[in-house]
Amino acid sequence: MPTITVKNERSFDAKSNKRLVLALEDNGIDILHRCGGNARCTTCRVVIHEGEPEKMTEAERNRLQQNLLLGKVRLSCQILCDHEMTVTPVYRLSATEYDSAGDRPNDHITPDAVWVSIPR
Repeated sequence: MPTITVKNERSFDAKSNKRLVLALEDNGIDILHRCGGNARCTTCRVVIHEGEPEKMTEAERNRLQQNLLLGKVRLSCQILCDHEMTVTPVYRLSATEYDSAGDRPNDHITPDAVWVSIPR
C-alpha cells in the first residue's frame, strides 16, 4: 500500500489504485469534490510536492488546460494511489459556506480513464 502524505498534516497508507480524492476523504482529510469526481469542477485540486504521477487522464488534462492550471495543480479525482505522494489539498470544505464536500465520487475514475503523458 502506498503512503500518502498531506504536507504539514499527516501520512496514511492508501489502498493500491484507490482514487486519491477518496483516499484523502476516507482518511479524514478535508477536501472538496463538488462535481462528484468527474473532472468538471476542479475543486478537488491538489498541489503535488513529491511523487507526481507520470500520467494523467485525458479528462484531467483537458480541464486543467481549459482553466490554465496545467503544470500548477492536479485533480485528485483523476489520480490513482499507486505510489507514494506528498500533497496539499487546495480547496477545503471547512473554508467554504458549503454544507458538504459534494457527492461521493465513484470508486473508479469517471469519466472512463484515457491515460495520456503529462505535457512538459
